[in-house]
Order: sequence, then structure tokens, then C-alpha cells
Amino acid sequence: MLRRWCIPLAGLALAGGALAASAPAAASSHPAGHTIHLIRPAMHGTAPMAARGRASNAALSTNWSGYAAHSKKYNNVSASWVEPTAHCPGGSQFSSFWVGLDGFNSGTVEQTGTEVDCRSGSPKYFGWYEMFPAFPVNFSNTVKPGDHFSASVTFNGSGHFTLVLKDATQGWSHTVHKTLTSAARSSAEVIAEAPSSSSGVLPLADFGTVHFSNSKVNGSSLGSNNPTQIIMVNGSGRHKVSVSALSGGTAFSVTWLHSN
Repeated sequence: MLRRWCIPLAGLALAGGALAASAPAAASSHPAGHTIHLIRPAMHGTAPMAARGRASNAALSTNWSGYAAHSKKYNNVSASWVEPTAHCPGGSQFSSFWVGLDGFNSGTVEQTGTEVDCRSGSPKYFGWYEMFPAFPVNFSNTVKPGDHFSASVTFNGSGHFTLVLKDATQGWSHTVHKTLTSAARSSAEVIAEAPSSSSGVLPLADFGTVHFSNSKVNGSSLGSNNPTQIIMVNGSGRHKVSVSALSGGTAFSVTWLHSN
């Protein structure tokens, strides 16, 4: 499972073409049954959208939904969530939930989270981390719907990062130390995403509603960092999810509406 940047609704042909050309091939070392997908970083600006019924500080994307702070350098992002239950009617659909640094307005992403994919009508749950442009790593630990997760990504200086993913319900955790000297640290985000293949965004799995809480950036509430609300849409602008307002500056929910 490969994660990248947020794809803006505007300029999709250019961005999609560039990303497809640079997409790495599948790695044979990944766990059996887990196809490598792209979760792409965000090369877009934002625009006032209050007149269209959205927050005044909002952006549209075909693969990201949630919130991103992007006005300074960021050293830490953290959040908690409950793994949602996927509804799998048949075929293949995909969804991912994570915290990360970079990707909103830069070409790297340092991130960790969970995923649920629908494969032939059956849900597959797992955790992962990624330091894009390196390949992602999927964890083999059990993940079930209803599990309580917490995650963080921390910059330690000199290109060094610590990524932590904890499943309090199943009783496992992973702490990963990685180096990426090219990381800009220009954004921090808490995201529900539609993964992608090298040819484009994949159908979004029906995860119902995912609830994020305790969302913090640089040690303070996400809301105090003037974050941009990101709304996932298809290529025609139809909303694929709804994103709630921030509650107490740290909590919000993302609700599935459409696969495409």
C-alpha cells in the first residue's frame, strides 16, 4: 500500500499524468493479498468556498478528506481513531486512515495509519507506515473493526523521523525510526483517503463513518493551527464523503457517501 499526496480537483490531467509516470512497480516483499496502491500527496492551493456551503478555508481533492495545517514548519502530528466497519457489496474498494507530515504542498509524505480494503466482497484490515517515495510497509498484526488506534509522526532533527502506530484493543504497537532528508515538513494532516493505483484513484470502500479525536499538531490542537478542511470529490465534483466541523479543535468525522 503506497501513500502519496492529495490530488486537487483542478488540474487532474496534469497531476495524474505526472504521478502515473513516476509510480514505482509493485514490490514482491509485501504481504500476500495486499496490492500496492498509491496514496498521493497534494499539489494544490485552496480557495474560499463558503458560498458553496463549505468552510471558508477548504479545498477539494479526489483522494483526501479531513484536515491539513500548512502555514509553517511542522515537527509533530498525532490523532486517535476507531477502525470503522467496511461494507463490501462485491468487487474491490479501498480506504485508508492516517496521520502524516508533508504531502499537502510537497512531494514527500511521512505517515502511518490503517486501512480496510474490500476484496471480492470481503473486508481486509491492516496497519502500515510509509516514507514516500520509499515503498510502504504493511504490518502483519491483527486489525479488526472497532479497534482503538492512536498514531503519531515526529521529526527529531537532521532528517530523522519517528512513526508510532498503536492498537490499544489488540494490544500491539510499532515504533519506526526512519530518515528522509528531503522532507519539507510543510504540512501536517489527519486524513481519510481513497488509495490509488498508478492509473488513478481507486473506488472508495464504504467505511460508514470514521471518527478522529485528540488531533494535535506541534503539541497544540489541530484547530488552533488554522487547518484547511479537505473534501473528497470525484472528477465531476460530486462529494464522495462529508467532513464534519472540528469539535473542540481536535475531533471530527468523515462519512462515506459514494465510491466514485
